[in-house]
Amino acid sequence: MNPIGKLRNMTSVYLTYKDRILLLYRQGSRVVNDKWIGSAGGHFEPEELNNAYACAVRELKEELGVTEDMLADIKLRYLTIYNKPEELRQNYYFFAQLKDDSVINTSNEGQLKWFSIEDILSLDMPFTSKKVTDHWVKEGRYTDKFYGGVATFNDMVFVEMNEF
Repeated sequence: MNPIGKLRNMTSVYLTYKDRILLLYRQGSRVVNDKWIGSAGGHFEPEELNNAYACAVRELKEELGVTEDMLADIKLRYLTIYNKPEELRQNYYFFAQLKDDSVINTSNEGQLKWFSIEDILSLDMPFTSKKVTDHWVKEGRYTDKFYGGVATFNDMVFVEMNEF
């Protein structure tokens, strides 16, 4: 139970180019260390609390030097909720297509590596990242749908989030 009502808002951006996806092996972080995660991401700044897109764009620029004009498309595809001890974690997952894969060389957050999309299914990732990428590889990349995911003890339940 989360009796204090503390929220942690985060964003993750997964960059793709043709049939490949760029992931980051995060090193030296106090939250996620020595695991594969999205290309860029992090915690919301106070002025971004009502704008996940602004957080995603800022993180891309800070961590990779990527700006919006380098992207062919960027979309919010997943919102996950995970009840951790002492906080409720909300993560906004964006997927974006790069116009040119040569624009990214390094990250200040760890080691970058391009993977074929199917190869990411076997990587060691944080719980919610793993569930989102597994769903995206098997289903989400074939649609334009927006999904909500609620973490259970050992799984994540995804539903399509329609406007109404």
